[in-house]
Amino acid sequence: MRLRSTALAAVAALALGLAAASPATATATASADRPGDLVAVAPSAFHPLPGQPTNTKAWKITYRSTTADGAADVVTGTVIVPQDGRTGPRPLVTYAVGTVGMGDSCAPSNNFPSGTAMEANLIQQLTLRGWAVVVTDYEGLGTPGVHTYTVGPSAGHAMLDAARAALRLPEAGLPANTPIGIMGYSQGGQASSWAAELQGSYAPELQVKGTATGGVPADLMKVADFNNGSYGSGLIFMAAAGQDAAFPELKLDSYLNPAGKALVSGLREGCVAIDAIAGSFKRISDLTTRDPLAQPDWRARLAQSRLGGTAPAAPVYQYHALGDELIPYAVGRELRSEWCARGADVEFDTVWVGEHVSGVISHSLAAGNWLADRFAGRPTHANC
Repeated sequence: MRLRSTALAAVAALALGLAAASPATATATASADRPGDLVAVAPSAFHPLPGQPTNTKAWKITYRSTTADGAADVVTGTVIVPQDGRTGPRPLVTYAVGTVGMGDSCAPSNNFPSGTAMEANLIQQLTLRGWAVVVTDYEGLGTPGVHTYTVGPSAGHAMLDAARAALRLPEAGLPANTPIGIMGYSQGGQASSWAAELQGSYAPELQVKGTATGGVPADLMKVADFNNGSYGSGLIFMAAAGQDAAFPELKLDSYLNPAGKALVSGLREGCVAIDAIAGSFKRISDLTTRDPLAQPDWRARLAQSRLGGTAPAAPVYQYHALGDELIPYAVGRELRSEWCARGADVEFDTVWVGEHVSGVISHSLAAGNWLADRFAGRPTHANC
């Protein structure tokens, strides 16, 4: 649950308020009732740094998706297409960012135009390959309601429906048979892994060629135990707030003492740079009257976000830092073992030097090269 991952996005977390599309630019579709259908489209921009040109076109999209419990919802995101003169088909990567926070101003679609999303330089590595990219904002991040942070099935649906939406965006020029890659790290690793597990049943029409996923918090209970009382422990409470947003019957506030209520109230509106500091070195017992994670209803809901129960239909490249101080390496290895036991095609790569945040940077090229091999139809090298 810790996903400082985007302490990458930690600096980007201080983004400006999310700008709504004006009536002059927003375009509503005539019919939008299927997952992935577009509700609104507005021109946007993609800049890794303020004002940095990228030779791309971008659109902010609002699209239909599905909550963890199967209800219809609406999510925002960004479609980015290189303007490189390519006239034939190009791959599409559906990309999930690491933790940016829970406030609407933290949404990737808000950060890209201003050049304040640090993960944008990793996304630019993909557009420089000539690939289109769609980045979901996740449920509740940039749309009404609280962000359902760390609720895996919701995030997986949002990623797959973002890909559907990109294919249905006429301006993007992506045909229905476009080859698709799934990619993400940390919170994005949870989302991309869930997308990989769900794709065969939820979005079988998508031509997914592979998933590159890293630093995956596959078992939230183990991640919470590992981080309780650590310098990033506020993100445990972010995760609890995210679960509570998805499942209001959990009644998180009823477990919190006054200090806990004050912290969680701020977390629900803040971005990760501030949230990680505000909640550091706190134990669950410091902020609660009783431990919600010890309750059967909480444990059952957290178990719904546990990965490893379904083999991804397409090959997977999974990577994890041996010295990861936020998501235990053993959690990543266990996911690899469970996928392998179910017959998945998994190539697991240990990041021998570095820690959680450095892992996404040091292995971004390897992850991109692995996806390039999948798009080219080259054989995989599973190491189960």
